[in-house]
Amino acid sequence: MNQALALIAIVVRDYDEAIDFYVNKLDFALVEDTYQPEQDKRWVVVKPVGDGNTSLLLARASTAHQQNYVGDQAGGRVFLFLRTDDFWRDYNNLVKRGVEFAREPKEASYGIVAVFRDLYGNLWDLVQFTDGRS
Repeated sequence: MNQALALIAIVVRDYDEAIDFYVNKLDFALVEDTYQPEQDKRWVVVKPVGDGNTSLLLARASTAHQQNYVGDQAGGRVFLFLRTDDFWRDYNNLVKRGVEFAREPKEASYGIVAVFRDLYGNLWDLVQFTDGRS
């Protein structure tokens, strides 16, 4: 058996503001932005630059129920983990671009980590593993 996570859906308020954040603040690549007329929505996929295969599907909230989860996908816990090969390069770039950090950088037994908020408030770890995990 060979399985892998391909896409993780993240509920967003607006496609264009989410694309702007992920592409211009986090340096993700815009993989696809296709209008789907039969559902009156867009299929928007972004991906961190690098050799990873997992991408984010930016899914616009289309109901009041879904709107309640924009920015709270994990109930206030860290939701996603952005692995980097150079923590300080990426941390300094994010700070320069105005990304808000909820927890300052710290060294842990597994590496260097800091927690930032995406444009809606979801928490992410920016992490450089130093213990051999990938």
